[in-house]
Amino acid sequence: MTKNVGRGATENTISRRFNLPDREPDGDWLDERRLIDGAPPKQRTTVTVLKPKTIVTYNTSPDVPFTQSINPFNGCEHGCVYCFARPSHAWHDLSPGLDFESRLFAKPDAAALLRAALAKPGYAVAPIALGTNTDPYQPIEADWAITRSIVAVLAETGHPLTITTKSDRILRDLDLLGPMAERGLVSVVVSITSLEPKIAMTLEPRAPHPERRLRAVRLLADAGIPVHVSIAPVIPGITDHEIEHLLERAAQAGARAAFFMPVRLPWEVAPLFRAWLDTHFPDRADKVMATIRSIRGGRDNDPAFHSRMKGQGPGADLLRTRFRIACRRHGLNAERIVLRTDLFRPPASAQGTLF
Repeated sequence: MTKNVGRGATENTISRRFNLPDREPDGDWLDERRLIDGAPPKQRTTVTVLKPKTIVTYNTSPDVPFTQSINPFNGCEHGCVYCFARPSHAWHDLSPGLDFESRLFAKPDAAALLRAALAKPGYAVAPIALGTNTDPYQPIEADWAITRSIVAVLAETGHPLTITTKSDRILRDLDLLGPMAERGLVSVVVSITSLEPKIAMTLEPRAPHPERRLRAVRLLADAGIPVHVSIAPVIPGITDHEIEHLLERAAQAGARAAFFMPVRLPWEVAPLFRAWLDTHFPDRADKVMATIRSIRGGRDNDPAFHSRMKGQGPGADLLRTRFRIACRRHGLNAERIVLRTDLFRPPASAQGTLF
């Protein structure tokens, strides 16, 4: 199978799950199958503007630690092959494979929509989560600055915020996040899956180097921002040997908490992940998948609430034990970080500003 240089997925198959019509190759870089000098053509990133009517998404899942979130972008150029958000691209009649990481969607009206949502009578304050679906600090944020505009509204209104990211680009917004942290309004999760550059490069080809992420942990912590490190996902036979060392480095960088999750392979992610294994780790692909099934009830994926986040069986129990011991050794998860909700002040409505 041909490697797609700089991209995570090795395929671009269109999902049939929603009974969408077949796509015919249109001759552009997405559908091009010819090789140039033995390598696939370079694949451009395109960005399409979305105009949603609302921006806050509400969640009722019992095993997810937030009730409302915002996704400034659809799709993610980081290209993490394991990303459980990939299937969402099927709603755009695009592939959860290469399309997900190269045909992106931006929501430039997000801050205005957020301001309108926060101004509604009866709005119930709860931390808003950024980065729950796709990374809010992926490369296109440098030009679009949509995430920054959202953070600015939350800072202005005293609204609590959590951010999950793989990118040190978050450091650009320390001028907003630092003062929010002083008021107990923000915490950040930095995702670090592997410290081995070769593994990280194939797992997350356009995400920043792991050492840059650790530096971001240090600078965020130095600014007084509570930082968690996420080891998600842990991939048996690929990254699981790094758990203890990664937690040690995270604690040394100033992280106060950590969590992990065994790899999840919902819907179209499973065949993409298997194809990625066949391309990059053919020597152990079968063993990796067998181990994943052993902690997922004999299937590629377990969608059940709670167990989907933790896995099951002896293999999952061993991962949890190792993680818990390492966290205790390095002083992680010693305290629960709770953000304040009592400082929120709704933004003035458009009519209110006239008086």
